[in-house]
Amino acid sequence: MAADEKKMLSTFNRLTLVARHLSRSPAALIGTRRCESSLSNRNLLINHPRKMYRIEERGAPNTLEHRIFFRDEFGPVSPFHDIPLFANQEQKVFNMVVEVPRWTNAKMEICKEEPLNPIKQDVKKGKLRFVANCFPHHGYIWNYGALPQTWENPNVVDERTGCKGDNDPIDVCEIGHRVAKRGDVLQVKVLGTIALIDEGETDWKVIAIDVNDPLAAELNNIEDVEKHMPGFMNATVEWFRIYKMPDGKPANEFAFNGAPKPHEFALEVIVEAHEHWKKMVAGQVDCHGVNSTCVSADGAPCKVPISEAQEIVKKSPELTDGPGLESEVDKWHYTHLQK
Repeated sequence: MAADEKKMLSTFNRLTLVARHLSRSPAALIGTRRCESSLSNRNLLINHPRKMYRIEERGAPNTLEHRIFFRDEFGPVSPFHDIPLFANQEQKVFNMVVEVPRWTNAKMEICKEEPLNPIKQDVKKGKLRFVANCFPHHGYIWNYGALPQTWENPNVVDERTGCKGDNDPIDVCEIGHRVAKRGDVLQVKVLGTIALIDEGETDWKVIAIDVNDPLAAELNNIEDVEKHMPGFMNATVEWFRIYKMPDGKPANEFAFNGAPKPHEFALEVIVEAHEHWKKMVAGQVDCHGVNSTCVSADGAPCKVPISEAQEIVKKSPELTDGPGLESEVDKWHYTHLQK
């Protein structure tokens, strides 16, 4: 292991959780959904006070104005910057923000460019983006989301892949049995990672499982996935390889020929991305348009008081009913199977 990598692992063991807000009474929330994750588990004891996050939807679903803001017991927070990376640092349990629940295909993502970074649907050529259903799949085959307080740095070439970062938080595929809800904050343990090369950029896909999943005790490294879920990792690599082909793009490429890398390797990737995030949120590097407005992130010069965060949320229209979806979003595509 190189000296820099040893230093990263040492840094990993020294990292501490983000300081708590000053206590105040939680406000009554209108149009919110509670996103609680019980941290009790017979296999993993998480010695950390339970943190509850709620979502507050604004605007009409299935429209360009729809936003999903996050709140903790004190008020609005940024899911990118304020939710801590670690749920339990000692046991290496991470927080994961769910953007796309399994079996759905609306391309929802943390909005990097807007203050407080709400989840919104990606837009392509002025239209809401839905990922094509490549037969036999329908939507995403895992709960898909992001690790908060991580950043794949587009200023730096990743020595593992030879490509710069994609300017996003690290993506996570949570492979447990439960279909999560959009905006859930799950506590996950990392099993490994694959390295997608997306249009010339490094795009890590961390493989993880909810610590409360019945299978969590059996899955501790990437090879355990094949043992208990045979064929699943092959299906995961194939999904990422083909999912843009119905849009007329070529098959995606991977570093390491698509071979999943193990638990310790994935931890090094996460630690490095966390260090990149800290420099970005502190304004020490070119942020490439990332909005760092937050309420509690350590080292962030763009912190705002709760009252100002409330006003940011209120600038979005109130939640209303949205239009129905066109049947086209459920269409199966066979491009990847055609010779």
